[in-house]
Amino acid sequence: MSSNSQLTITLVQMDCRLGEPDENFARAAAFVAEAARRGSQLVVLPELWSTAYDLEHGERHAAPLARSPEAEGWFGRFAGLARDHGVWLCGSLLERGEDGRLYNCMPCYRPDGSLAGAYRKIHLFRLMEEEVYLAPGPEPVLLELPWGKTGLAICYDLRFPELFRRYALAGARLLILPAEWPHPRREHWRTLLRARAIENQCFVAACNRVGHSKGTDFFGASAVIDPWGATLVEGGEIETLLTVTVNLDLVDAVRKRIPVFADRRPELYAL
Repeated sequence: MSSNSQLTITLVQMDCRLGEPDENFARAAAFVAEAARRGSQLVVLPELWSTAYDLEHGERHAAPLARSPEAEGWFGRFAGLARDHGVWLCGSLLERGEDGRLYNCMPCYRPDGSLAGAYRKIHLFRLMEEEVYLAPGPEPVLLELPWGKTGLAICYDLRFPELFRRYALAGARLLILPAEWPHPRREHWRTLLRARAIENQCFVAACNRVGHSKGTDFFGASAVIDPWGATLVEGGEIETLLTVTVNLDLVDAVRKRIPVFADRRPELYAL
């Protein structure tokens, strides 16, 4: 087992205050500081943690994607948290793209605050009118990180197994998914997280928000699932930090034990 195979993850299961980025940032900063104190290497915040679904005011909140902490705007400040606390940091915010359109974007910042990569949500959720205000992301994003290849996704993407199978076939060992997944679909969330982990034989780290917004309640249940489908840590319905250390070498062991990918017959799957 290599030292890079051990990864301590913290999920920041927080209540995201609607349209109040300054308050949300202050609270997120305190959570990230505590995660770092615990020895976390990777910290994941929920979907749209800085504004929640204040999409009708998205033009006010959105900022360009920053590549370093020196950049202005919310992404630059987020990068600064990664640098200040020496952690890998993920979580989605509203991005104003170079094309002028708005995206639901998850950056992944290195411990020095530089940008490792960014994923724009591919599947837009009509029940929250994402397609009215946002543009869909153009492509999946798989990053080569110190602990192995890592696939990025956001919330509603979880319902599209093709995306996660693509990541797994490309060698992903970990999938990161921030979310704002509401009641009454808690069992969908829990079942789909385990399914994505089991069918792709990899770890899933999923961070969901809690709280109430626009008449909708969010249940948390943030979790880290291992390649066997075992839940290593899971939150309730209140704000909390969930910290767990995983061994990414388990991915290789499970794939060797049950050789799903070697037994695939893709020539028979085309419609």
